[in-house]
Amino acid sequence: MIIEELNFHHLLYFWVVAREGTVVAASRRLRLAQPSISMQIRKLEKAVGAPLFKRAGRGLVLTDIGRDLYARADEVFQAGQGVVDLLRGVPTERRAKLTVGVPDIMPKLITHRLLSPVFAMPADMQVVCYESAFENLLADLAVNRFDVVLSDAPVGSHLKVRAYNHFLGECGITIFAQPKLAARYQEAFPQSLESAPMLLPTPNTELGRSIDQWLYARSIQPKVVGQFYDSALLKEFGSAGVGLFPGPTAIEREIQRQYRVSVVGRIEEIRERFYAITVQRKIQHPGIIAIVESARADPLANH
Repeated sequence: MIIEELNFHHLLYFWVVAREGTVVAASRRLRLAQPSISMQIRKLEKAVGAPLFKRAGRGLVLTDIGRDLYARADEVFQAGQGVVDLLRGVPTERRAKLTVGVPDIMPKLITHRLLSPVFAMPADMQVVCYESAFENLLADLAVNRFDVVLSDAPVGSHLKVRAYNHFLGECGITIFAQPKLAARYQEAFPQSLESAPMLLPTPNTELGRSIDQWLYARSIQPKVVGQFYDSALLKEFGSAGVGLFPGPTAIEREIQRQYRVSVVGRIEEIRERFYAITVQRKIQHPGIIAIVESARADPLANH
């Protein structure tokens, strides 16, 4: 198949699959049979001469070439929407937009706190926020799909992505539990964690590794009743009284209020750090400037 034989639909199907993450989800969105979409994607890959997707669990992620093509396709369809709006008589004044990537393990309450200054800006700013794995977000940041990635981990030298870490702040962690359970372990904290039922982040997360090291250094062995990659799911089980669980001290009050839990104790030695990651050394986007300036003027550690 040659490039000239491609049409608008090949690019549309590819774009929707990339946005939805699976052919199944794209099929529902486009109201087309899955085999039809898969066939068009294969034709597009044959024309390009390289795979556009690779498997990641049950979903699909873009290859390097796929990310480049997606960035071009996104421009095409965003421009197309502008034409449609014009024909419909919709005002064409373009709002400023901030496109944000957030790791799917990032506490939602932290994300809310960091983004809140953007919504408070006097200028009209539209925020578009995506969640995905950290590595996927950085790859998309590199091809300018995002303006910024907010993260609880910096870009490491092992990742071949040219990006800059803008430190936003840090805080310790607090151990929470359902009130009756918390009352049992508040006295003699942290030694009281010995054999205590605990819900912890999985070891492949920054916080999970830090807690493991802290417990090991103090010869404390809790009874780990569950490990969760998703911090929101961990908190849900914690609020149900399944076990004690950690959370950033910066959002201690919000966690207590939202999940109706009490503080067991605080661990200042374990630090959670937060970053705004961009491809520019000097930040120019007004939305990112608002995030950074607000975080530095009102440090997370003060909460």
